[in-house]
Amino acid sequence: MSTVTVTVTVTRKSVPTAPRPRRALDWRLRFGALSLIWGFSFLLIKVGTEGYAPFQVTLGRLVFGTAVLAAAMAVKGERLPRGGLTWTHLAVAAFLLNALPFSLFSYAELTIPSTLAGICNASSPLWGMALSLVALSEDRPTRLRVAGLGLGFLGVLTVLGAWQGFHGLDATGTAMALLASLSYPIGWIYVRRTLAGSTHSHLSLTGAQLLLATVQLAVVTPLFTTVPTHFALVPLLAIAALGTLGTGLAVLIQYGLVAEVGPTTAQMVTYFIPVIAAAAGVAILGESLSWSTPVGAAIVLAGAALTQVRTRA
Repeated sequence: MSTVTVTVTVTRKSVPTAPRPRRALDWRLRFGALSLIWGFSFLLIKVGTEGYAPFQVTLGRLVFGTAVLAAAMAVKGERLPRGGLTWTHLAVAAFLLNALPFSLFSYAELTIPSTLAGICNASSPLWGMALSLVALSEDRPTRLRVAGLGLGFLGVLTVLGAWQGFHGLDATGTAMALLASLSYPIGWIYVRRTLAGSTHSHLSLTGAQLLLATVQLAVVTPLFTTVPTHFALVPLLAIAALGTLGTGLAVLIQYGLVAEVGPTTAQMVTYFIPVIAAAAGVAILGESLSWSTPVGAAIVLAGAALTQVRTRA
């Protein structure tokens, strides 16, 4: 449940700026809505897989999400980006940020609770911190951020019940969820290295990215699944909500937040997602939680928060 935010720094001279247009809905309300949408996405995945194969869930999600962005582009008069190199980079980004993690989460939730999948998703900033220290020379390690990295992975081990030998845990499903969370920062780093200087708008790039991810799943899905003999209504509605809200509308809300309050504040939504995912899984799906799950989740979030701390030069 993630998108890429590219920050551009400009030097301002004495140029008068027009006041920003007043938003009809306060950013805090939109922040809360985004947290709820992405938090409930794991529940929707679980419901979707009760009636359809994981690849079908992912394909349906991408179709509905792409339709939302296509409509937004039409309203704003945006066009798809041009240039073969740009489309090549977007194809890689589509795989790493959409096709692969969405599919892995769908497969993971065949055997693990949606609560655990949502908590595994919270490890994404930890993976990102570890990878950025290697791949991005401008991200210098500090003692605080390294401590956050260690604390976060200690939290992951707590969630998984490592001292019990991971007893009762489906290793394959959990590994898939963690791999999906790892795929996001790999994709972010790739986009940062290849598309950060693009002159195309975020909406245009993301619309093309989702379109390419949809094409990728449209090719793969028939190879591993068969056409359903009947269409289960509730799982189909879950997939439609997952794509329309969790993939399409959520992207539009996030970019609006980044433009208004900046990427640092906007990315704080990451810390609310596992809490909402766990609450939804327990309250609606009747999933159970051992003490180690919420405690470990809190440790993961604390560690992830520390990895985002930037010391002033």
